[in-house]
Amino acid sequence: MPGFVRSIPEGDDRERLTCADCGFVAYENPKVVVGSVVAEGGRILLCRRAIEPRAGFWTLPAGYLEMQETVEEGARREAWEEARARIALEGVLAVYSIARLGQVQVIFRASLAEPGIEAGPESLELRWFGWEDIPWEEIAFPSVRWALRRWRETAGAPLGPPALNPPEDPRGTRPLPQAQGL
Repeated sequence: MPGFVRSIPEGDDRERLTCADCGFVAYENPKVVVGSVVAEGGRILLCRRAIEPRAGFWTLPAGYLEMQETVEEGARREAWEEARARIALEGVLAVYSIARLGQVQVIFRASLAEPGIEAGPESLELRWFGWEDIPWEEIAFPSVRWALRRWRETAGAPLGPPALNPPEDPRGTRPLPQAQGL
């Protein structure tokens, strides 16, 4: 940003982007990602990404929350954009902190609200996977693995408190594993 420098504003404890002329602080905050594990008949909907990062890899219908949108509205919109799916949200499955990317991810458990899916512009293809058929080596992000594991733990049961990051990655700082399944 022109005219902005990194400095510690008075009364603060960390560097911020600050206007060198007037002292305005341009706060940089995490982005919120919303998405869903959509399941029907024990199978899970996955989308093969058409865009970077991780184009060609499988993920959940998910993406960034938009301004003026609730997390529920965002999760429904993302399912529509990526899978042309109208979904019914059952509740919050997980909340993940991905510190290395500055993200907070809110993942819902969901089902189809009406029949029919088709790939949207951000998906190369869609597929329903049984648990044994999930292509673990082709999953796009660690948090997708975490959410799928949480779905499996809670499938058919009432949702309790949302899952958080797993103990092996409490801050979401580990890079993508190479060809690692569950």
